[in-house]
Amino acid sequence: MKKIRYQRGIKTTLIGLGVNAFLATAKMTAGILGNSYALIADSVESLGDVFSSLIVWRGITVASIPADKRHPYGHGKAEPIAAAIVSIMLLIASIGITVQAVREILNPHTGPEPYTLLVLILIIIIKETLYRFVWNVGETIESSVVKTDAWHHRSDAITSLAAAIGISIAVFGGPGYESADAIAAIVAAGFIARNGYALLKPALNELMDAMPDTDITKRITAAAENTPEVIAIEKCIVRKMGYDVFVDMHIEVDPNMSVNEAHDVAHKVKDNIKTHISAVSDVLIHIEPHRG
Repeated sequence: MKKIRYQRGIKTTLIGLGVNAFLATAKMTAGILGNSYALIADSVESLGDVFSSLIVWRGITVASIPADKRHPYGHGKAEPIAAAIVSIMLLIASIGITVQAVREILNPHTGPEPYTLLVLILIIIIKETLYRFVWNVGETIESSVVKTDAWHHRSDAITSLAAAIGISIAVFGGPGYESADAIAAIVAAGFIARNGYALLKPALNELMDAMPDTDITKRITAAAENTPEVIAIEKCIVRKMGYDVFVDMHIEVDPNMSVNEAHDVAHKVKDNIKTHISAVSDVLIHIEPHRG
């Protein structure tokens, strides 16, 4: 199951990479021929998407490597690292777009050709479709880095939409409205920065071994409590590493129970948890005597 998840993540990322490479080339060509600075800047952002997809692909590839002696918990941390890098790239892209937009406002230029607007409309449709496809895959395989990559596609759609609005105003407004696309680009940069921060936070939480959502913790605790010999759950610590979930748990049992019996109970608890929650890779059980 885990192998299939990694394969889907890698395949989705490679599809996005190919689309980004094609769109970056199309934008750059149309921008140069159509005298659209906004479209040229948008193509640069798409080139950033290509690099981010490469980072995501590499992150998923490394995360799929099985555990070894040096990495007994596996390589799952590679995924949130990649997600954090891509999120930071979103923040950097928003700053770069803002700086370039201010330069265009301060240095008036010739308005863009009308056909560049049609190019952008087509690009917006493609990128929004790609975002929905990648996001659905990320949700299905529960991958933070794939969902981050999806938002990179949507950020590209947002910048393209801003450029399209600006070009529309510049084309139909005539002389004096040439900087409209740059102003719209600044607004889009704000949305991109917000999304970059929103995606960076969960990636950093995973790197810092923050507890995942309460639902999976409740399911793990319930599976342990359903083991007949378990009297109470004293502690349950859960952390996520890529697709894998690791659990440290303290359970209370009859204090008169033998070591062998307690050992068997610990294995039963571990098996119950792994049976009911497929994402759990390993469970460390500590036995406590019940003092009730």
